[in-house]
Amino acid sequence: MSFTHPPVEYREWHTVPGDVREGIREIWTYRELLYQLTMRDIRLRYKQAIMGFGWALFMPVLVVLAGLIVRGIIAQASGQPLVGAGLAGVAVKAVAWAFFVGAVGFANTSLIGNASLVSKVFFPREVLPLAAVLAQGFDTLIGAVALLLVLPLLGVGVGWGLLWIVPLAGLLLVLTVALGLLLACGNLFFRDVKYIVQVLLTFGIFFTPVVFDAAMAGSRYAPVLMLNPLAPVLEGLRLAVVQGHNLLQPLHVAEGTRLVEIWSPWYLVWSGAVGAFGLVLSLTLFRRLQTLFAEWV
Repeated sequence: MSFTHPPVEYREWHTVPGDVREGIREIWTYRELLYQLTMRDIRLRYKQAIMGFGWALFMPVLVVLAGLIVRGIIAQASGQPLVGAGLAGVAVKAVAWAFFVGAVGFANTSLIGNASLVSKVFFPREVLPLAAVLAQGFDTLIGAVALLLVLPLLGVGVGWGLLWIVPLAGLLLVLTVALGLLLACGNLFFRDVKYIVQVLLTFGIFFTPVVFDAAMAGSRYAPVLMLNPLAPVLEGLRLAVVQGHNLLQPLHVAEGTRLVEIWSPWYLVWSGAVGAFGLVLSLTLFRRLQTLFAEWV
């Protein structure tokens, strides 16, 4: 595939919508390069790896084990049994969380890790963090298939709620790509960004309903917890896949003598709005700062 293109420093700046359209157009034009970079990342990840595809299950399994400990302690304290549905909910959210953490981590360093390409060859730089995200998606696909085989053993049957996996996965992808692009750009100019990201990803599980459910935070703090754009995606997956709930309908649970809303369709609207805004922002920054990438890499 040819990489010839007018030098990037002489290209015309656009309005924000123009930047986004131009960025998407170039990514589509260089889709073959995106595919090749994604396959390269997948091959490098599994090259000489003893566990092979087992690495795709490693992170979700760790999260599930952590969730089992947390749920076990909560069940012991409350005097209620630990049911399979609770563990199934953690497993579903663990796969999505593992994708987000892995994709953001690899995308964050994608420009620095490909310094020779960034400084010598023209192509839309967005394909580097995008390739990192798609490579992580390959791992997630393996984990998702394994999870679908395990869920019946935890008492989760096949229902219409499974159809929600597609839009929720798309929303998760948008949020991940938006953050990955933004952090990749930031890490190029400020190298300590990668260390901050490592810390935030490590402790982010305590601020995101992965090993616990948002409803466990109570009526006061659950809505605050759902302000995390990832929270509606994870809780939506649990409610749709495990409980078969229609996410277009609110959901209430009894708390004492009153009913408390633990799910609202507006949560998805909020998450989608953040994802769309983040994607536009990150693509615009890439378009307007990529003339400096070769100097700073």
